[in-house]
Amino acid sequence: MKRSFTSIFIFFISIVAFAQAPQKLNSVEIYEQVQKLNFLGKVLYVAAHPDDENTKLITYFSNHYHAQTAYLSLTRGDGGQNLIGTELREKLGAIRTQELLAARRIDGGEQFFTRANDFGFSKEPNETFAIWNKNEVMEDVIQVIETFRPDIIVNRFAHNTPGTTHGHHTASAMLSLEAYDLVNYKPKRIFFNTSWWFYGSQEAFDAADKSKLLAINSNVFYPLKGKSNNEIAALSRSQHKCQGFGTLGTRGDEIEYLELLKGDLPSNTNLFEGIDTSWNRVKGGNEIGKILYEIEKNFNFGNPSVHIPNLIKAYDLIQKLEDSHWKEIKSRQIIKIIEACSGLFMEAVADTETITKDSKFNLQLEVINRSQSNVKLISVNALNIKKETQNKPLKNNEKVSFQFKDVVVGNAVDYSNLFWLKKQQTEGMYRVADKSIRILPEISTSFPVIFTMEIEGKTIEFVKNICYKFNNPDDGETYVPFTILPEFTSTIEPKVVIFNATQPKEIMVKVKAHKANASGTLSLVIPQDWKIEPKEIPFTIETKNEERKFTFKIYPTKSEVTSKLVAQISTSNETLDKELVTIQYPHIPKQTILVTSESKVVKLDIATKGKNIGYIMGAGDEVNKNLENLGFQVTNLNPNDITRENLKVFDAVILGIRAFNVVDELKFKNKILFDYVANGGNVIVQYNTTNNLITKEIAPYNLKLSRDRVTDENAKVTFLAPNHKVLNQPNKITEKDFAGWVQEQGLYYPNEWSSEFIPILASNDEGETPKNGGLLVAKHGKGNYIYTGLSFFRELPEGVSGAYRLLANLIALDK
Repeated sequence: MKRSFTSIFIFFISIVAFAQAPQKLNSVEIYEQVQKLNFLGKVLYVAAHPDDENTKLITYFSNHYHAQTAYLSLTRGDGGQNLIGTELREKLGAIRTQELLAARRIDGGEQFFTRANDFGFSKEPNETFAIWNKNEVMEDVIQVIETFRPDIIVNRFAHNTPGTTHGHHTASAMLSLEAYDLVNYKPKRIFFNTSWWFYGSQEAFDAADKSKLLAINSNVFYPLKGKSNNEIAALSRSQHKCQGFGTLGTRGDEIEYLELLKGDLPSNTNLFEGIDTSWNRVKGGNEIGKILYEIEKNFNFGNPSVHIPNLIKAYDLIQKLEDSHWKEIKSRQIIKIIEACSGLFMEAVADTETITKDSKFNLQLEVINRSQSNVKLISVNALNIKKETQNKPLKNNEKVSFQFKDVVVGNAVDYSNLFWLKKQQTEGMYRVADKSIRILPEISTSFPVIFTMEIEGKTIEFVKNICYKFNNPDDGETYVPFTILPEFTSTIEPKVVIFNATQPKEIMVKVKAHKANASGTLSLVIPQDWKIEPKEIPFTIETKNEERKFTFKIYPTKSEVTSKLVAQISTSNETLDKELVTIQYPHIPKQTILVTSESKVVKLDIATKGKNIGYIMGAGDEVNKNLENLGFQVTNLNPNDITRENLKVFDAVILGIRAFNVVDELKFKNKILFDYVANGGNVIVQYNTTNNLITKEIAPYNLKLSRDRVTDENAKVTFLAPNHKVLNQPNKITEKDFAGWVQEQGLYYPNEWSSEFIPILASNDEGETPKNGGLLVAKHGKGNYIYTGLSFFRELPEGVSGAYRLLANLIALDK
């Protein structure tokens, strides 16, 4: 029978199981959940980005006090760099969102966001608020506080030192303090998580007034976990893999400092002093506490199921609480404990990972009770399909399986996508109309399945999510999200096409079918100045997940222009223009993103010299691919390929971003690069960070990196060496070539260099002195050694014509 799905979404704040694999708590973990159930206190930690959070304190609040602890990151970290892949911007934000969730699964916290878009580095909060919509971000911060209702707020950064750190950092503290005065629910106190480095030195910190500071020895030992607080915190922080934030665990006393900003200062190190965190906090809680404290005191680690009758009694009393806030939270917590104590396992597995709205699939359901408790299965409701089971008893360790066949999700459901990416964002804000989800990290139950059970005479609903699982030969049982996709998705290759003459070029479009026997018509949409042949291509794809390639010929416009090319597929039901992007790393769940299927086409007057480029990949960028747009033959070089003999064939060798931070072999291969330059080659080194350089010898002459950067992509550029060849041959570089840059001009410029280096450019952010280290050229023997902090890795993928012209000149120098 064909069945349709109408929207049935249950949203709640929860820790989402890794890659949707079911959580299976052991006795120690169940006991720790009972401890959390019996603590009615909350802490909210506030900062700007993923990895800003102090995992030591989040771990401490969550595991020492057993407090419900959450981290509010104003952004998803879209503007950062990526050390594990080439994903940037929104794709990087998706990775960093999941890395935060991975961190919270370890330290026991929860996660919130606002709609603020991380647009890149900002030097002070006024610049930040000029790009963000401050009122909307404030609205989200207030929503988090009034939804979560923390007793304590802890700011990571100072609110009163603008210009001394990232503008987003200061903005997060300012918004937190302002929200404290605006919220209807007032937290008891708000702190600043300070330390000596906020004071500039240990000496300055030692001399500071500490009358409003609390010193907390947070690095306690947890016998049940066999780890110190900071060993757990290190595991949590090490989940920020794309930022290279792996860290060592520590043991022994370590002090965290909290400076009171508002509220009253505790008289001792009990941060919850004056806050009733017992069951007496809520009306009717006393009787609940009598039951649950006894369970905690006499917990049976050998057989937790003996506590189910009393857990059911406590659950029944929780349902009668007048305080809806604590009722909802404690109901969720105790249901999780009842499920774990019963050894209950409930699962709904689709027989396919992806499905279209009108395609059929089968849903396999499994339920098992692994305890002596009296458990009955009343019903299962999935996608509005309800199966009544006539109060089927679930005997100990006897599995019950059944199937919903020929399920169709129908048109009421959206395609699977990250909810904050469904509408086009602005530079500073994501657009999420649904207020109920805008502060969440993700939608945890996109396709809920409700298992209604009777346990010891009490009816309880358990909500699971439809998933897909398979046996991976390397990893065994593997879970991935169940996703709804359009009939077709498409990908244009390459993502940037450079036309430097009147000759046409061929563009390839890959079309993937997400159902069998699907037909459509493919066309490319582009401004009228460009000409495309053919106008459209009808096609049929017989097999699901089959991909076919189609070729179009594009004739360029006469004038220099950058245009957008969009692939569209017309079907009998709709017009589709989405590209399917999947992000998959071992430490996070698979991410599915639907973006507009597009490419940039650039008509550009550009000349090149040289043909063969060697590219040494650093932390991850796509400059190598973008250079192929100019007709260069690019060879990606592994460290073992860097030999004097191998380099002879290249006109230039380019080092990817952060190569001297992440390619360990460069500590001894650098001399080979210097010799290559001396023999007539050009080496172009893109930016590296000041921290974690694998060698100080990053150039044949003295060169010292700094944190100097120009964040204003529109900052005026001055030519310090206007007659230098890099500004004149083979392309004449003018101020126009610095128009249309994105996010920033450059970062981590050198601020000291030897006389052999010639500074080529100068620019600066408003109110600052000129930064002259963005592009440095040094003659070394017969060749040239070039160091640049300019953000070619951001500009080339965006089709910024001036960046292409300037890089072409660097490659062509003295050729």
